[in-house]
Amino acid sequence: MPFTADAAAHQIQERLKSIYQLVKDIDTERTRSEVNLNNITKAHEKVTPDDKITPYYQQKLKTLYNSAIQDALQEEELLRSALSKINEIRAIRNERRIQARNAGNKETIRRGALMKMLQSTAATLPLYVGKTPGAKAPPLCGAVPAESTYVAKMGDMVAALVKSSSDEEENWILAEVVHFNSTTNKYEVDDIDEEQKDRHTLSRRRVVPLPLMRANPDTDAHALFPKGSIVMALYPQTTCFYKAVVNQLPNSATEEYEVLFEDASYADGYSPPLNVAQRYVISIKEGKKSKS
Repeated sequence: MPFTADAAAHQIQERLKSIYQLVKDIDTERTRSEVNLNNITKAHEKVTPDDKITPYYQQKLKTLYNSAIQDALQEEELLRSALSKINEIRAIRNERRIQARNAGNKETIRRGALMKMLQSTAATLPLYVGKTPGAKAPPLCGAVPAESTYVAKMGDMVAALVKSSSDEEENWILAEVVHFNSTTNKYEVDDIDEEQKDRHTLSRRRVVPLPLMRANPDTDAHALFPKGSIVMALYPQTTCFYKAVVNQLPNSATEEYEVLFEDASYADGYSPPLNVAQRYVISIKEGKKSKS
């Protein structure tokens, strides 16, 4: 349901207050956890490696470890609650932006600001953290594709295969979903590039949803493209996707892929290594020309 700017500001303020309290609670919980962990260390120090642990210390250590596990679970719950509030704020701000656009008040973003925004939103894309060890990353996390029945929501960023108005050449561009018509099974998307200001009506096969979460290489390496994979990646400082090869994987949750774009202007047919965020690296679609 549409809401006013004042209502949106109020909702954001309420969530900021909740985040502030959650951060205080997290700090309290972490302090308590540290006390328990110190007690575990002290208990271990009283048992030398050569001594057989007594039933008393067995029970004491078991109790301490169970308390530490509960502390960690409580801290995890608080952290997840805080992250949920942050995502709610992002959703509210995005909803307001969409409402403004639909009302004809679309803000014009300069090229440099657009590039910074794209980089920022990629860096702050939510990081997937599974609740149980070994849990598989869900669809649209890192390299995990969307389910076949998935429909991108209004305001979502996608890669869209469109024809150039000048030479009829097809290109994969970064676009924003405006609407999905379930009757015709087609999307309406806006070119993210302010200089183009084009709206396109496209079939689902010409639209690829971008990841909604980043994958952590330490815990979910299966959700990253393997080295040597053929992908589509957003060429740095542009809003177009081009065919590329994964050269190096991210080593941490904050790092980007290193890719080699197919580029006929280089002797070996590939560009020098370039970094591209997880959000802008997706499965290849046949028929796309290389960067030239």
